[in-house]
Amino acid sequence: MNLANTLRRIALAEPGRPALYEGDQLRHDYGALAARVACLAGALRSQGLAPGDRVVLFMRNHPAYLELMYGCWWAGLAVVPVNAKLHLREAQWIVEHSQARWAFITTDVGTGLQLPGRCIDVEGPEYAALCTGGQAPLEARGTDDLAWVFYTSGTTGRPKGVMLTHRNLMTMGLTYFVDVDSIAPTDAIVYAAPMSHGAGIYAIPHVMAGARHVVPASGGFDPAELFALGRGIGPLSMFAAPTIVKRLVDHAEAHGLDGAAFKTIVYGGAPMYVEDIKHALRVLGPRFVQIYGQGETPMVATALSRAALMDSAHPRHAERLASVGVAQTPVEVRVADAEGRALPTGEVGEVLVRGDTVMAGYWRDAEATAAAVRDGWLFTGDLGSMDADGFLTLKDRSKDLVISGGSNIYPREVEEVLLLAPGVAEVSVVGAPDPEWGEVVVAFVVPQPGRVVDTGELDAVCLEHIARFKRPKRYVMVEALPKNNYGKVLKTELRQRLKDEALKR
Repeated sequence: MNLANTLRRIALAEPGRPALYEGDQLRHDYGALAARVACLAGALRSQGLAPGDRVVLFMRNHPAYLELMYGCWWAGLAVVPVNAKLHLREAQWIVEHSQARWAFITTDVGTGLQLPGRCIDVEGPEYAALCTGGQAPLEARGTDDLAWVFYTSGTTGRPKGVMLTHRNLMTMGLTYFVDVDSIAPTDAIVYAAPMSHGAGIYAIPHVMAGARHVVPASGGFDPAELFALGRGIGPLSMFAAPTIVKRLVDHAEAHGLDGAAFKTIVYGGAPMYVEDIKHALRVLGPRFVQIYGQGETPMVATALSRAALMDSAHPRHAERLASVGVAQTPVEVRVADAEGRALPTGEVGEVLVRGDTVMAGYWRDAEATAAAVRDGWLFTGDLGSMDADGFLTLKDRSKDLVISGGSNIYPREVEEVLLLAPGVAEVSVVGAPDPEWGEVVVAFVVPQPGRVVDTGELDAVCLEHIARFKRPKRYVMVEALPKNNYGKVLKTELRQRLKDEALKR
């Protein structure tokens, strides 16, 4: 079971079907796309890469992303997608930890990356040459062979490499048709959110269906561009964090637009405020589906369907809007106590997931794997409750993760960097609710005695060591941090202080 066989199948049956667009310009039909993918696979294999080797993609959204995903799989390799917003040092750590042999970059993102093998600019002549050589036969892969290593931050601040197999991703792709949306060959998915994350993974079901794939000319999210693309080439489907949904809705409202440019907007990756989804439904209509998952069970845990979102006559409609829906078809979802025992309806506990989308484990981290997956159940670290109809509502996170604009930010990582700044004695980082981003990072800073801490210097230290999106949006200078008898900082008190301040405004 090789994921690339789904591309080969469509290319053989209907080679002339439109496949890959850059903006509104068709770059390849399925026959040409498969040919380029087979050439890439041939080049990778002929230059020493062997099945199971890892290849890093550190790029902005680009048409080559899809070619490389399937080219690596065609050759039997594993893809290591790296968030284009990460700092070069963070990306370098992932390269070294994953033991990647090669990397493909865009120069605006990956210049300076060091590897034992080659680092290739996808907009340069080296890449063009790789796409025009001899074609490789499709490499046979087992269902449990590695396909994707997704690095998601750990509680220590160091990322963990989630190992996803061909079975994991094939199951995810097939589940899309059952629990998320139907896909016709004439449909088009647009990649406005990072292809290194959920947006890119959703290429899989759309290749299965032989649909069209659209990379915006901007390489990212621009609401005016997306509405224009939808009007020009047909209604678009997309995956979006709630902050992107909000910006789409604001743009539509400001310009008197309806939702005709979109077929389906799948949202997830962060909590969506109930009033925001109500507003989105009013402005853009019945075009939304919510999914809940994690990197460890990609895009598959629960789904809140289009029908449930629109069923305003249901007596518990308000509660359902606040939920993340019901378990998707190939998985079991339960709310459990610390030992993994299922809790009664309505009680709050940790959310557990079991099924064929749950990861094979963390790359080179057996201890973390054993802690996260027990008896086949993934312990998500999220707290929630299940109602009598099977709808899951998330209550809080058991970890201190901050989700800002759909991106995960772990406070300890930011704290460790801020402690490098001159004059900082202690620091504690928490998330504060934000209507646009979901949460923003706030740092409580204790200056050293007699010192005045310059927030500009704090920003500079952050920008030197971590990605820009992880930098605190606000610094609060305090004389001391609240702590318990064991010396542990009471972050709940810090969060409550921020909520109290917000209520007074």
